[in-house]
Amino acid sequence: MESLPIFMRIKSARCVVVGGGEVATRKVSMLLKADAAVEVIAPELCEPLKVQFLAGEIDYLQSTFEAAQLNGAVLVIAATDDEGVNTAVSNAAKAQNIPVNVVDSPALCTFTMPSIVDRSPVVIAISSNGAAPVLARLIRAKLETMIPASYGRLAYLAREFRDAVKAKFSDTQSRRIFWEKTFQGPIAELMFSGQEGAAKIALADAIKADDSHAQHGEVYLVGGGPGDPDLLTFRALRLMQQCDVCVYDKLVSKEVMELVRRDAELINVGKARDKHTLPQEEINLLLVNLAKEGKRVLRLKGGDPFIFGRGGEEIETLMENGVPFQVVPGITAANGVSSYAGIPLTHRDYAQSCIFTTGHLKLKEGQQEHTVELDWPALTRPNQTVVIYMGLVGLAQICVQLIAHGLDAGTPAAVVQQGTTSKQKVVVGDLSDLAIKVATAELKPPCLIIVGHVVKLREKLAWFEPNL
Repeated sequence: MESLPIFMRIKSARCVVVGGGEVATRKVSMLLKADAAVEVIAPELCEPLKVQFLAGEIDYLQSTFEAAQLNGAVLVIAATDDEGVNTAVSNAAKAQNIPVNVVDSPALCTFTMPSIVDRSPVVIAISSNGAAPVLARLIRAKLETMIPASYGRLAYLAREFRDAVKAKFSDTQSRRIFWEKTFQGPIAELMFSGQEGAAKIALADAIKADDSHAQHGEVYLVGGGPGDPDLLTFRALRLMQQCDVCVYDKLVSKEVMELVRRDAELINVGKARDKHTLPQEEINLLLVNLAKEGKRVLRLKGGDPFIFGRGGEEIETLMENGVPFQVVPGITAANGVSSYAGIPLTHRDYAQSCIFTTGHLKLKEGQQEHTVELDWPALTRPNQTVVIYMGLVGLAQICVQLIAHGLDAGTPAAVVQQGTTSKQKVVVGDLSDLAIKVATAELKPPCLIIVGHVVKLREKLAWFEPNL
């Protein structure tokens, strides 16, 4: 470790920035965030610094640099494009034992400015000791995606109750266990979802409870998206990493499943045509029972849980049984798959509306064959795109019925297999020949059917072709 990482309190302390340009502006902004009393020394100021000076946010000394100007400063930053001035600032600061940073000149610095992830009062600083500042910024960008903005509010909540927890639990071990459960459990989730009042009540109740180790389960109903793990939301990824058990469907991709907490229990309740690992009612009760055991239950679904995912039925059962839960939307197949196939669902020249439906085959009483029963008149209106989930097996019937109810046999249509993944495959045709083309291509579920003139745009807009 070449440098000692420290956090320095500079509230109301005099901090000097030598330089009046764009780089100096960035350093001034950082110092102001820490409530420093900032003085800028430069022959002239750039426009943003002028605005801050006129607003009384900073002090300004219009001058070339002189060593005496650093008297009384607690921190100095040199941000000029003149190497001689920067060297003079560095030497003068070192002579007075004042910490000094010279932008882009590590050899002249006694401290470096890190890349920062600000979740105040939680602050994370990343430094490469000046060796690779761009790399430090890239690492910061990765951390930004992993750490919710609401972590700061959670820290403030903990500070508010810190004395009460200390009074309740006399030993360090008990306090540590209590806070770990608080920061990884339902109280933290209440803060993350913006329910600060409820979080305060829950934390106060937890402190008063006789059993500091009492467990309270929760269910996370999370949309896993269409398959590409990069399409997961930040919240989905965080909950996937902290669950105790994951109840997942067949449509969740292997790549997404790889991101679930490694030591979580995995329960497959996936459904395929005519093959249900568990009936829906039993899945609903399974979620209740697991949560009542004190477990954090991740209910992971492909796409979005509220679009043909039966998520509404599951949370009805959770509410009836008093089980806390939260819902995390996912990118549904219609959005993700169509985008990766290069087929916009709406376009002012082709489609001004879009309709989603499912293409399940059903066996009606008195019939010998399964049929697809849909609102065909609604699906055959002009100037719209029709997206059909789970319709691969009934594709031939769907095409026949759409033609019979008014769509031209030459209406463009496409079927996309395992969209957004490395196994994506797209078959394009029209209503007269699509079923034959799909059978020839031997497409397998999961597939999405898109019908409408927007399919014409695929030839121009296709950008994701993993098999080419």
